[in-house]
Amino acid sequence: MPEVVKKPSKISLLTASFSGMKEALLLIDIQSDYFPGGRMELAGMEDAAKKAVSLIKAFRITGKPIFFVRHLSVRPGATFFIPGTPGADIHASIQPLPEETVIEKHFPNSFFQTELLLRLKEADVTNLVVCGAMSHMCIDTTVRAAKELGFTSTLIADACVTRDLKLENKLLPACTVHAVFMAALDGMFATVMTAEEYLS
Repeated sequence: MPEVVKKPSKISLLTASFSGMKEALLLIDIQSDYFPGGRMELAGMEDAAKKAVSLIKAFRITGKPIFFVRHLSVRPGATFFIPGTPGADIHASIQPLPEETVIEKHFPNSFFQTELLLRLKEADVTNLVVCGAMSHMCIDTTVRAAKELGFTSTLIADACVTRDLKLENKLLPACTVHAVFMAALDGMFATVMTAEEYLS
């Protein structure tokens, strides 16, 4: 079983790889409830997970560290990611290896009240490659926090997904929500690219 830790521009990326900076893959909330049949199914989750798998394979081949983040909803009235339910499990398509770290969180920010920062520092990580769900919530919050903590982030847009939102009775399609958040994070908080662009 993997260790579970409970709470207590392309040019710049290329430059970083030659300057002693260490990269890690951060997979956020790729859990069964987001997949077909789950309690909060997200359109495109299966395709995003396939992109995540390609990143996992690349990182394992190169021996770079991989960190899995798993959300457990403990707030009253939570409807998904409920502890002890199958939907809260990391999806079978991206199962961590025994030596890979799983961080459990209860809030959108993967750093808040978790040991993620400590584990990244222990591994001398400076650069994060981020993917998962949801784009407008845990991805956005974690990437912004990473910037404040001094990390450089690469956000893999097609390995992230989100859901439809509503504002003043107007439906905002998931694809629009996703695009807006990727655009907002690109440049100031992260370098946004596709899995293919990153892996090439």
